Amino acid sequence: MFTYLPQPLVYAEALLGQFTRLSQAADGAALVGDFLRGVAQLSGCELTQLYLLEATHGGLELSVEYLNGVLQPRDVADLPADYNGEQLLQFALHHNRVVCLDSMSGSLYETGFLPPQASPWQSLLCVPLVSQRKAVEGLVLCASRRYIDMKGFADSLGSLGSFVLGQLQLLQRLGRSNGNARPAPVSALNASGYGMLGNSPAMRRTYSLISKVLHSPYTVLLRGETGTGKEVAARAIHDGGSRRSRPFIVQNCAAFAESLLESELFGYRKGAFTGADRDRAGLFDAANGGTLLLDEIGDMPMSLQAKLLRVLQEGEIRPLGCNETHKIDVRIIAATHRDLALLVRQGKFREDLYYRLAQFPIELPALRQRGGDILDLARYFADKACECLQRDHVRWSEAALGSLAAYAFPGNVRELKGLVERAVLLCEGGELQTGHFSLPLDAITQDSSLHLRERLVQVERSLVIDCLRKNNGNQTLSARELGLPRRTLLYRFGRLNINPGDLDG
Repeated sequence: MFTYLPQPLVYAEALLGQFTRLSQAADGAALVGDFLRGVAQLSGCELTQLYLLEATHGGLELSVEYLNGVLQPRDVADLPADYNGEQLLQFALHHNRVVCLDSMSGSLYETGFLPPQASPWQSLLCVPLVSQRKAVEGLVLCASRRYIDMKGFADSLGSLGSFVLGQLQLLQRLGRSNGNARPAPVSALNASGYGMLGNSPAMRRTYSLISKVLHSPYTVLLRGETGTGKEVAARAIHDGGSRRSRPFIVQNCAAFAESLLESELFGYRKGAFTGADRDRAGLFDAANGGTLLLDEIGDMPMSLQAKLLRVLQEGEIRPLGCNETHKIDVRIIAATHRDLALLVRQGKFREDLYYRLAQFPIELPALRQRGGDILDLARYFADKACECLQRDHVRWSEAALGSLAAYAFPGNVRELKGLVERAVLLCEGGELQTGHFSLPLDAITQDSSLHLRERLVQVERSLVIDCLRKNNGNQTLSARELGLPRRTLLYRFGRLNINPGDLDG
């Protein structure tokens, strides 16, 4: 651990003193402050920072920093809105890798998270902090305006930081047992929505549900139409939770025949069947410690459903051709576009497995239920397509935006993405027109005299009427589903010219 340090015995003595001092801290604030002071003393750096994962939404937050001998939380106004775009921090966090920069002048990393100083920062060390659960739950960072080779500090500072994480959790448990615990502050959902796009009421409800389950062991069932982004949501749950540094593996249950799917999931031993010439680990083993997404779970054969139920209940698997079981630690997320409750009634899906999978269901909204998200997503996909093609960004005509807003998108976000990417390829000028989109003629508004705002009113009217029909005219349920106060919904009846007769269609 001390191989690269000039005076290893002196450093080891100082490190031991820090462990002793930190073990005596009486509260979390004192513990964190003493930790950063200790890191500054051990490393000789002018700046030390502690980043911790926010418990509710899993975002990285600057807890406190120690700068030029002064312990101070920086003014919130001076901090980034979030650290999702800080590649150096995110690399260390998600890959559980130490980042050591001896000369920052030639670094490719942006370092906007460092406080500005009169003379530039020259050396930096960023170390992931691993909890007792073997999950990365924070970062300790130190920086200097001098050229320092800091790689020799990485292991010891990581161990010291992990000890601090354990002490923080111990102090929190003691506080709860004494009745002094205060609820953790709940921050507003960040604009990225866990890497998902959209700010409609339907998507904000989805973000809220994701935030509730990030740090829990519950099995999640993602439901929704084809193309609504179920895999994206599963990835968001994995990346935002405590397993982010471990594997995330996806298996489509409809992609293999029954025998192949079983060997793919559970693995096999040499000689288990013809052609099994070696042992092979299955996806449950490959995802150990991380997350396994079972997509299209409704298409899993009944015989495999019984084996999956045992995995969920006992946390153990038995590979093909093996007489012994072994334990695994995998979070299962299931996804389907099918109605599992209906399949249960039809005898095509095990009832006990259904209730085990549906421990925490999340319904992903169809694109037609997301209102203004359609145009925001279209612009985003167009910008990404232009970047991929290395061409200037395109403009949008009002007619093109109106045609997209009036379309129902049965293929949801996946269909929108494909349509926009094709349109960018077809666009030879600098503006996207209606002709660049291969929309069915009967799916878009035929009245070309309508402006964009008028077409959006038509879309809004259709959404409200569809919701009322779905709820058999119940205004309270419809208002709740649309994310509106009932009074606002009644006001929109008049503005959108909705009459009782419109619900009969």
